[in-house]
Amino acid sequence: MMQSREQQVWADDVAVGTALPALVKEPTPVQLFRFSAVTWNPHRIHFDQAYAQTEGYEQVLVQSHLHGAFLIQAVMDWAGPQARLLTFRWQNRYLSMPGDVLTVSGAVTEMDDDVATIELREENQDGRLCAPGWACVRLPRRGDPT
Repeated sequence: MMQSREQQVWADDVAVGTALPALVKEPTPVQLFRFSAVTWNPHRIHFDQAYAQTEGYEQVLVQSHLHGAFLIQAVMDWAGPQARLLTFRWQNRYLSMPGDVLTVSGAVTEMDDDVATIELREENQDGRLCAPGWACVRLPRRGDPT
């Protein structure tokens, strides 16, 4: 079941092992071009296929920070609009290109009062780990003022 940004996860309902719903992304050349534009990333391997091929890549490459954005989206889509991202980090381990199917999964590894620590994985369609990540999110409690 997909969690919408309109739904809220409550700290009262989360325990170690709580799984996040999978987030599936299929980056396109247009998305990569637009992400490069809005992040002021001029490296041509992200939007110019002919240039990417001169560097030995078959196609343009998904930006490192876009992998991170997908991981954060998975966390915040799950957590809901009243949650607050406290910390986030990720590593880029394997490249991806348009046409790849990237799936983000994750689970709560620690609950400390209202703060959930989440371990994330972004894998491609072959099960190859593209980007592991870690996030801490403060979740609201039922009855807390917003």
